[in-house]
Amino acid sequence: MQILLVEDDMQLGQALASAMLGAGWAPRWVRRLAQARAFLDGPGWDAVLLDLALPDGEGFALIDQARRQGATVPILVISARDNLQAKLHALRQGADDYVLKPFAVAELIARVQAVVRRSSGRCSPLWKVGALEIDTEQRLVRAGAQALELTGREYQLLLELARQAGRVVPKTRLLERVWGQDRDAAEGTLEYFVHHLRRKLPPDQIHTVRGVGYFLAA
Repeated sequence: MQILLVEDDMQLGQALASAMLGAGWAPRWVRRLAQARAFLDGPGWDAVLLDLALPDGEGFALIDQARRQGATVPILVISARDNLQAKLHALRQGADDYVLKPFAVAELIARVQAVVRRSSGRCSPLWKVGALEIDTEQRLVRAGAQALELTGREYQLLLELARQAGRVVPKTRLLERVWGQDRDAAEGTLEYFVHHLRRKLPPDQIHTVRGVGYFLAA
């Protein structure tokens, strides 16, 4: 998942970015409101983690900007402000959750997973797509009784295809969602990973629409 992390505290930001990388996510960590504003328009964020007290402004401004632009990306506020007024203001502006500092990183990861599931229309962490069963919490994929061994990138690619099972996902979108800010990733890289992912899945799971993209059989 592509996560925009807006946190000015160096120690906490490093810890959260490291935890998200460990979860197989692709975080983009910024420490200023201006940076967050610029990156908000970038492609394919799955969620935004937002501190309220930033050196150059209030995080509320980013929530307001996102919702005024029609962005539906889930926004989770992470703040030390333990007062009802701040919580209500954030939620009324369009935040999806409010997590009080200090928090357990494992809890925050679980909260992010929960809001992303809700935003994608899936209430359960267990996805059934065709012959596949994907456990998004445990990062496990099964075909029947057989557990499939996927690399981190293969798993991310499969997850993006599964989000829109039965519909064609353009190559450009897959590159943005799976490789994010990695400028070295190109169409040939995507084709390489699709080829290897196909070999691990049951037959006829991934289909190619030439010149456009791929879709996962629903």
